[in-house]
Amino acid sequence: MHIRLQKYLSQAGVASRRACENIILQGRVKVNGKTVNKLGTKVDPYKDQIEVDGSICHTRAYSIYIIMNKPKGILTTVKDPLGRPTVIDLLKDVNERVFPVGRLDKDTEGLLLLTNDGEVTFRLTHPKYEIVKTYVAQIEGIIGKDDIKTLEKGVVLEDGITAPAQVKIVKNLDDSTIIEIKIHEGRKRQIRRMCRAIGHPVMSLKRTRIANLSLKGLKTGEWRLLSPKEIKHITNL
Repeated sequence: MHIRLQKYLSQAGVASRRACENIILQGRVKVNGKTVNKLGTKVDPYKDQIEVDGSICHTRAYSIYIIMNKPKGILTTVKDPLGRPTVIDLLKDVNERVFPVGRLDKDTEGLLLLTNDGEVTFRLTHPKYEIVKTYVAQIEGIIGKDDIKTLEKGVVLEDGITAPAQVKIVKNLDDSTIIEIKIHEGRKRQIRRMCRAIGHPVMSLKRTRIANLSLKGLKTGEWRLLSPKEIKHITNL
C-alpha cells in the first residue's frame, strides 16, 4: 500500500498535512536514505524508512485529541527559540507528541485543540470545510448598525476581503462594546484586523467555540481529553 509522503508524515504526528508539505519542500525528509523534496512522492509505510531531520518516523499507535483553554500570553506553538512559554508547556502527563490545530495569537485566549491527527487538523483549518469558530471580543467604542453590516458582509483587508461573518452585540459598556463574532476563515490576527479596519480596535479577545466544541467546565490554563462523542463529531466534519 502506497500513500503520499505528506499524509504519512501527518499520520505519524510530525505536524499538520500542510506543515508537512513545507517540511518536504525544505528538503528535511529522507526516504530510504535519500532526500525527497517533491510533494507527489508516495511511500509504502510497511517497507520504506522515512526520516525527518535525521529521526525515523513511525505511525502512531493511536490518536489523541486535547481541548485547552489557552491563557493570554502563551504562544501557540510546539516550541519557541527564545524560550518563551508555549501551549505544550501547559500539558502534563501527555507522552504523545501533539501539535496545535491552527493558532491563537499570544494576546488571545480561549479554545484551542491539540492533536497528533494530521487529517483532522487539515479539515478543521482548511477554508474549504468552512468550520465555524466563535469569538467574544471587547472592542473600543460603541459599534453601530453600519459597522455590524460591514463585518457581516466582509471587510476589505490588505490580503483581500473577508468572508461573511455572523455578529451580535453581547453588551454595550460606557466606552466599549462586547460582541460575539463567528467566522470560518483563519487568517492571521483576522478578527483584530477586521475590527481595527472599521475603527473599533480589539481590547480583549477570546475564542469560545470550534464547531460544536465549547470551553464548558475548563478554567483558564486547564485542558482535558475529548470525549468519544466529541471525537466522533470532529472526525466526521
